[in-house]
Amino acid sequence: MPYSGSEHIVTSYQEELTDLAKSISKMGGMVETAISTSIDALLSQDKKAAKKIAKNDRLIDEMQRKIDENAVSMIARRQPMAGDLRLIISSIHVANDLERIGDMAKNIARRTKHIEGKELSPTFYNGVRHMTDITLSQIKAALDAFSSQDTEAAIKVCKNDDKVDAIYVSIFRELLTYMMEDPRNITECTNLLFCGKNLERAGDHATNIAEAAYYLETGANLPVILDEMQRAEQGED
Repeated sequence: MPYSGSEHIVTSYQEELTDLAKSISKMGGMVETAISTSIDALLSQDKKAAKKIAKNDRLIDEMQRKIDENAVSMIARRQPMAGDLRLIISSIHVANDLERIGDMAKNIARRTKHIEGKELSPTFYNGVRHMTDITLSQIKAALDAFSSQDTEAAIKVCKNDDKVDAIYVSIFRELLTYMMEDPRNITECTNLLFCGKNLERAGDHATNIAEAAYYLETGANLPVILDEMQRAEQGED
């Protein structure tokens, strides 16, 4: 069979799409590690580890820039349509959300450096650890949904976001109690409170990735779909 130049072009294009997906997966792994290690540094009061995490955030930023540049280049050169265009555009959005999660990890690390010998209560420690486990699970599930274009998994991630929010509210109330009991606790409790908030925001970005996964497969807006589902359920009641 004679060689076809068009076959080479198609193969090259598919390789670029595959490389884009691999870059998203790699960046996701970097972000998951950043969140996990930043919380470990917080709970163990490891200032050296916290400092290292803040510096490593540059690698995540560089990965996002690389994904953006490759995606824009593909749009300009390949002029993709339909599903391929949604994949490239969605990848840009997912990379942005992953970069923001990396920023959340960096913020937690920076706050850790300002907490001076604060003895963490078992309730706070366990709450943050549980919140971290759920958040990391959400991030992983969202990335898996995006990779496999699994709409049911994407919906599940969005519905589970309430679990992260509920734990944050519990942590907020506990820290507020400490501040009311003794004003000397205000500075350190405020730093701890911001750490919890950053973790909660990381969970929000996981839902954004899940929404991108749903859009990638269907072209539809998931928040709108969920609102319609909720109204339908309330109508049935």
